Amino acid sequence: MSGRFDNDTLFPTILAFTVHDIKNSLGTLLELIRQFSAKLQGETGDLGLLEFEAARINHSLMQLLVLYKVGANKFSLAVDEYPALDLLQEAVHQQARLSTLHNIELQVDCADDLPAYCDFATIANALAAVLNNALRYTRHAVLVSAEQDGAYLRIAIEDDGAGYPPHFLAADLNNAADLDWVNGNTGLGLYFVSVIAGLHKNAGRCGYVTIDNASRLGGARFRLFLP
Repeated sequence: MSGRFDNDTLFPTILAFTVHDIKNSLGTLLELIRQFSAKLQGETGDLGLLEFEAARINHSLMQLLVLYKVGANKFSLAVDEYPALDLLQEAVHQQARLSTLHNIELQVDCADDLPAYCDFATIANALAAVLNNALRYTRHAVLVSAEQDGAYLRIAIEDDGAGYPPHFLAADLNNAADLDWVNGNTGLGLYFVSVIAGLHKNAGRCGYVTIDNASRLGGARFRLFLP
């Protein structure tokens, strides 16, 4: 048996399996934290913060695993029609603890009958990651909205914080090297959702992402366009 370690082929596979294993363990830990919080009924501030941080790590691991599968051509979307409102509410539900902890007003604006054609779980998780960053950097409120924009469904997450820094606004969201991988997980979140958006295709159109500081609340604005 050869002891040679093929870093180009074996290591990415080992890393993917390790990430998957850690993600499963974190999922179990999250469930235990939630059960313990329910038993305490009141003094749950520290547990809430612990739950939030564990969930954030879980999201990052999920994104890393999906990006590995995309790069290895092992990822496929499960696209179907869903109410766009359900999509937004799922993302909001995943981040409800954080908004409560920091007393952030979380607003949702979406018509009941607006359809979304997408991979529900993947898009909801991607939006939750972006929403997580908005809640961390906003001051008082975050607005999550969706509406039809020509041939696209446009989903926006807007806050009243200081806005995206100039180097983010100038970055190519499809180029990982352009994004900030050191200060928080904003770079990973934006790159992930940009990749996932691009995989959504319909009638020759591809999904895409834009960011700017034109929020109706005065801060950063993230927009996802799904065909």
